[in-house]
Formats: sequence, structure tokens, C-alpha cells
Amino acid sequence: MNKYEEMKERHQKEFDNFPMKFAFSDKQFKESMEAIGLTEKDTDKVIGIGAGGFIRKSDLKAYTEMCQRTAREMQDAINEDITGENFIKDMFLYELANHEYCITYELEDTLEAVGLTIQEVENSKALKHGLVLAKREYLQMYLKENSEEDEEEEM
Repeated sequence: MNKYEEMKERHQKEFDNFPMKFAFSDKQFKESMEAIGLTEKDTDKVIGIGAGGFIRKSDLKAYTEMCQRTAREMQDAINEDITGENFIKDMFLYELANHEYCITYELEDTLEAVGLTIQEVENSKALKHGLVLAKREYLQMYLKENSEEDEEEEM
């Protein structure tokens, strides 16, 4: 597992354990409110976080701090990789695979997943180098996997 993936999983566990709920129907809203110790009438005690999600207002500070800390940790890891050959490459490699770059050859979803624009990548020697390395490694892995599958089919 690469360093980016480790960080991503650690952050995801933190978010998964945070008392936030998502509801897309009245029934889900009622069940979610009860799960955080409120009734469906206690709407003044919750705040929306987007995409159907909500948290207790009393948890807003902790939620904001968690979001800021995880974003800062990601940015620090990017900044520490001055060559682009470590964390940055791992980050791009993971997201290229996750967004099936080998099929689309489009970077938009990959960059969106890591919160970067193409301009930011082009303006950073480390980001640019890391992306080039990751694309090369990912496509080599993809081609190798497919050639091995082709060989097995021929047998």
C-alpha cells in the first residue's frame, strides 16, 4: 500500500467514525436523527454539510477541525515531496487507477480527486514530474497485466 493510500484510508476511517448522517428521504432523515440522539423535530440542532449530509451543531467545531487537519496533512505531504517521486507519484498513481485512466486517458477526475487543477500541476515541477512518473508506471502495469491475460487466453 502506498503512502497516499494509507493516508486516504486513515482519513476515511476518521470520517466514517464521525457522527454524521446522510438522508435522502423522510424515513432516512428520521432514522438518522434518532441515530444521533435527536428526534425529527430537532432540526434546529443540526446543520447541513452538503450532499444530503448533516451533523449536530454541537459537533460543528470538531467537524471543521477534522476537515482542516486532513486537508493540511495532505498538503504537507505534497509539499514535503520536493521531487514528486514519492508521495505525489503515489497519489497520482492511486487516483489514475481509481479513475480508469487506462480507458479514458483523461486527467480531470484524477485531478479533481486530489483537489488540483491542470494549471497547478503545470506550474509545479514536483507535481508535474510526479504525474509523468505515475502515468508511465500505471500504463506499464496496465499493459503488463493485459499482455499476461492475453497469454493465458492463448493457452
